[in-house]
Amino acid sequence: SCAGWGPGGRGQGGSSRHAGHDWLTLLPLQVSLSAMTGLLGYVDVTDSSFAAAALCIAFNPLFWNLVARWEHRTRSLTRLFGSPYTACYCLGAAVVLLNFLRSHCFTEAMKSQPKLESLDCLSGYYAGLAILGIGVLFVVSSFFALGFVGTFLGDYFGILMEAKVMSFPFNVLDNPMYWGSTHGTVLDTAQIKTYTVAMAPVAKRNATRVEFNYMNVCR
Repeated sequence: SCAGWGPGGRGQGGSSRHAGHDWLTLLPLQVSLSAMTGLLGYVDVTDSSFAAAALCIAFNPLFWNLVARWEHRTRSLTRLFGSPYTACYCLGAAVVLLNFLRSHCFTEAMKSQPKLESLDCLSGYYAGLAILGIGVLFVVSSFFALGFVGTFLGDYFGILMEAKVMSFPFNVLDNPMYWGSTHGTVLDTAQIKTYTVAMAPVAKRNATRVEFNYMNVCR
């Protein structure tokens, strides 16, 4: 699994939403939903490894969003660790460990599930490598564009970047780290839905921040 390292799927300072990129944002979800519909007959949803992977996929973004919003309201982690940077690094480390666990559960679930004979071939293998490579490209480039603090919710700790990130891959796709960590399977559809829910409060907060900053500039 090409697990995204953390919640930093968007550049700080506001969503990188552009009308011309809307179809790119919706395409992975549409493809995953279509794939899920066709694959449901092949998936054993009663398998314990499948349930464990689904639980990890649902829990991880819920955990980091709740902790980050709690920190934003109370600054409890900053007081506990004595520095917003140290607190952010600790949360980031926890997120990375949780994502390693998610990747392990995801891999075990894939091993225990039936295989599609049409994809169990050399061409299917290379196609999978190509998709994996694209996912890794989006995840790694997002991380380098945002940095560790920007990736792991530094804005909730009061650590803001000087400007919104508009370089690659944010100039071609919204939330590239989220989309780069999915592969079009049934579990990934659940991951996409979880990320979509997780991004809703972030997008609302970023929109409010952009409007506030714009009003300050106008003054």
